[in-house]
Amino acid sequence: MAELLHKAKQFVAEKVVNVKTPEADITDMNLEGVHPDSIDYGAKVSVSNPYGTTIPIGEISYVFKSGGRVIVSGTVPDPGSLKGNDTTMLDVLMKVPHSVLVSLVKDVATDGDIDYELELCLTIDLPIFGNFKIPLTRKGELKLPSLSDMF
Repeated sequence: MAELLHKAKQFVAEKVVNVKTPEADITDMNLEGVHPDSIDYGAKVSVSNPYGTTIPIGEISYVFKSGGRVIVSGTVPDPGSLKGNDTTMLDVLMKVPHSVLVSLVKDVATDGDIDYELELCLTIDLPIFGNFKIPLTRKGELKLPSLSDMF
């Protein structure tokens, strides 16, 4: 009986290791809008679903950093679903108050842009497995809006 149980565990472990899971990538990061009190930055996230059925996304959490400091963090509750056997593009909008951007003057003054790091975590509800998290990170540079962008 113990040998049969061991074989069953081994079979399940092999199957779980070889199960395809959704994969994601941050494809772009842009200035989305300028407001009197804030600037909106947006990340584009491409998520591929290898399953033939739609899968709900529980939430997307994000941390937007510059110079090792957190600029803004938050979550996107109920961001939708992933289409079956397809790639879904998700938009993650981050509202950065102007007061925070003023604290980045040193970085902006040296090269005219913001060096950033974006950390995202997609929580996907997979049947049988439960919540499955896909952590993503992207580093890059963002241009600040010019006066013509503001008016």
